[in-house]
Amino acid sequence: MLNKVTLIGNLGADPEQRTAGNKPVVNLRLATTETWKDRNGDRQEKTEWHRITVWGEGNAKYLAYAQKGTTLYIEGKLETRSYESNGETKYSTEIVVNERGGELRILKGGVERE
Repeated sequence: MLNKVTLIGNLGADPEQRTAGNKPVVNLRLATTETWKDRNGDRQEKTEWHRITVWGEGNAKYLAYAQKGTTLYIEGKLETRSYESNGETKYSTEIVVNERGGELRILKGGVERE
């Protein structure tokens, strides 16, 4: 079986870093945009937004150089969580990148931080 997602997209906001169980975790919102020409030759565009959760100290340090607009290459796996909200069960699907399986690269637009 294979559960693998590969995306190249732009950050919609600066990465949000936190700690969960003494492990660094970073949450990202990544936009991927598809463009095409319709039958009339007009340019069309569709943007999809992806929730990304990145685990691990090495990844967290690396993402300190990313900011809104940075282009990232991400490999991870799909995970769906359920949660309760106002008595309803809701679901959230995200892409999870960890140091055991996954890859993360800044392709364009990172900044130097001390």
